[in-house]
Amino acid sequence: MIIALDFGTSNTVIATFNPKTQQEELINLSKFSENITKNIDIIPTLVYVENAKNKDILLGRQAKERELKSGESQRFFSNFKRGIGVNIQGFLPELDGEKISFETVGEWYLSSLIEALPEKPKSLIITVPVDSFESYRHWLTTVCQKWAVEQVKIIDEPTAAALGYGLDQDRLVLVVDFGGGTLDFSLVELDLGKSGTAQGFILKWGEKILGENSKQKPKVAKVIAKAGISLGGADLDNWIVDYFVREKGLEKSLYLTRLAEQIKIRLSRQKKVQESYQEEEKEAKDRLSLSINEFEQILEQNNFFTRLDDLMADILQQGKNNGIIQDNIDLILLVGGGSQIPALQNWLQQYFPPEKIKSERPYSAIATGALKLEQGMQVKDFLYHSYGIRYWNRRQNCHSWHTIISSGQPYPMKNPIELVLGASMVNQPSIELLIGEMGAENITTEVYFDGDRLVTKQVSSGTNEVQILNSDKQTIANLNPLGMPGNDRVKVLFKVDESCQLRITVEDLLTNEILIDNSIVAQLS
Repeated sequence: MIIALDFGTSNTVIATFNPKTQQEELINLSKFSENITKNIDIIPTLVYVENAKNKDILLGRQAKERELKSGESQRFFSNFKRGIGVNIQGFLPELDGEKISFETVGEWYLSSLIEALPEKPKSLIITVPVDSFESYRHWLTTVCQKWAVEQVKIIDEPTAAALGYGLDQDRLVLVVDFGGGTLDFSLVELDLGKSGTAQGFILKWGEKILGENSKQKPKVAKVIAKAGISLGGADLDNWIVDYFVREKGLEKSLYLTRLAEQIKIRLSRQKKVQESYQEEEKEAKDRLSLSINEFEQILEQNNFFTRLDDLMADILQQGKNNGIIQDNIDLILLVGGGSQIPALQNWLQQYFPPEKIKSERPYSAIATGALKLEQGMQVKDFLYHSYGIRYWNRRQNCHSWHTIISSGQPYPMKNPIELVLGASMVNQPSIELLIGEMGAENITTEVYFDGDRLVTKQVSSGTNEVQILNSDKQTIANLNPLGMPGNDRVKVLFKVDESCQLRITVEDLLTNEILIDNSIVAQLS
């Protein structure tokens, strides 16, 4: 059984390939799923912890119903994906004597989904946001390994979405993926080749398994540009809550947040929405209303359109750097629940004619598109982040980072990057190197709690956000004889392979000995 899993902040979609019909289809796990449209079953990304010690949990629709019945919000987890692999400001509850982390909740959720499948998957393809750090992908890979799945591959969500729209001609497409936690733009060039199949590679925990040779031209999805920010539908829900708190004098609560989400969804189809609202311990009900114009004012006040303009400028500049102008883009493909918001679609029409904008597969495209990797589709990609080494900056008297591999680098790399290092002290026994994944300059994402809700906020920091890749493997060379300052001692070669793994080779220039030979340092993103 081949499974593609689109693990989203608000909803999760699972798809498989039916060999009888030769079609992709969504899997309905009826006890967890909600049916939102015809033939579209999604699983709310929600967890309710009945007993943490026994790992007794409810998820999806069951979790939502249990929380509504019990009212115990400290046992109910939503938007937990946003906290995986990042530094959290605030504290998670201790339940049943067990300390809870977002990583723990995420693992419980995904593992429960896999266990609930009608049969054990042999091959798994899982999708990730374009701006996810290696720490998130490493966590995801570690969790997948516990399921004893034979083959696993990771693909960016926008790339999968481009494949999932079922295009049958070569196209240059801009994918706009607006989910519960992230907003991603990706410019993808589809080269579908001739009829027939040609296998790409599958990852088996870092090992490359070659497919059969084929004389057919392979089908290729080449990522030209990508940009993303930590902004999603959950943030819009919070903005609506803040509006009602300010205008109606209401108190923030999980109940009000859910009501705000329903209002946002209904505003995708109606010009004005009214919902009944009853505060705890009060008998009287209130009527909350919001018009499409008021909603757009809320978006404007929170710089929503400014952020969209910045993303579009970034993606178009990357395209221009690759010889692509705006008019070259054939189609704009919308995915994610947030992509159905009229304000977003209207904003896109400032850049592209309406006939180019497609929005009919917002929920299914990513999961079904990921399955294309098992049907002869190859993906050519580039590195979204830069990677560097830490050094002591004598001028500023602090540690700084030197970029060795820049963002935008295609992989696999044909030629390695060379770095020569020497000892810094007399009789130095070893050389250590700290390698980091470097985020966008001057911008960091803060994750913190505002009451019961998890909030992300992008702020200017004045420095690079860096995540260390080899904190447990800093020593790259044990020197024998001991090192002396003033001479080059080791040569380090950096290379990214076809599986997007950073590898290093280290040679002792004094003894001509190879100390590390093409060793994997980290799985990159």
